[in-house]
Amino acid sequence: MISPLAYVDPNAKLGKDVEVEPFACIYGDVEIGDGTWIAPHAVIKDGARIGCNCKIHSGAVIASIPQDLKFKGEYSTAVVGDRTMVRECATISRGTSARGVTTVGSDTLIMAYAHVGHDCVVGNHCILVNNVSLAGEVEVGDWAILGGHCAVHQFSKIGEHVMVSGGTLVNKDIPPYVICAHSPNSFVGLNIVGLRRRGFTADQIREIQDISRILYQSGLPYSKGMEMVESTIPQSELRDKIVGFIRSSSRGIFHQYSTKVSNEQ
Repeated sequence: MISPLAYVDPNAKLGKDVEVEPFACIYGDVEIGDGTWIAPHAVIKDGARIGCNCKIHSGAVIASIPQDLKFKGEYSTAVVGDRTMVRECATISRGTSARGVTTVGSDTLIMAYAHVGHDCVVGNHCILVNNVSLAGEVEVGDWAILGGHCAVHQFSKIGEHVMVSGGTLVNKDIPPYVICAHSPNSFVGLNIVGLRRRGFTADQIREIQDISRILYQSGLPYSKGMEMVESTIPQSELRDKIVGFIRSSSRGIFHQYSTKVSNEQ
């Protein structure tokens, strides 16, 4: 159902059973999948590619022009996966020449006033709580949860199943499976509750704990810690994912556990 009070460009491609409420605005270079709902006053701009059964709430803007002075009007898109919800006044910028596309995965929740900057990659099953701000070219792994008012520096990477405490200023890369908090952002534990909810076995969680004690709590530099992990922990997908993430980091990894930092917060 498309309200006669909405504006839908005749060139826009809408799937079956798409609902467009009064005063929504949908531009021409837009594709929206079956069963998606567009609330009053939502704006879907050129370059938006929205999946099936999504909910785009009032005031949200999808595929807004990048907030990047290097942007020269090049063609780019913003892709939103299936069953994703974008709450009130959240914004997702389209890409620039850096990647050409901003991607938000399926089954993800972008809460009110959150911002996903140009060329970001946000995974599946993520939650960006109110007022989270992702600068350009940030990567967020599947099942990550970013607490309210987090601000993530350009080019930063956040691993799978990470939980970031509200108000954290993220300016380093955060490996998978951990909880991050404080400023400077630091390791404060493993996301054990989240891992259990997502079906990780007791043996897998113990393996992640063993790896984490070496990397984040032994006091060893990351280079030495990774050598010890590889020499003492049997090879596995989990081990290789954590070590590979750290080795591939270009911004550096967050701080190891510190009693001093924890007590000051």
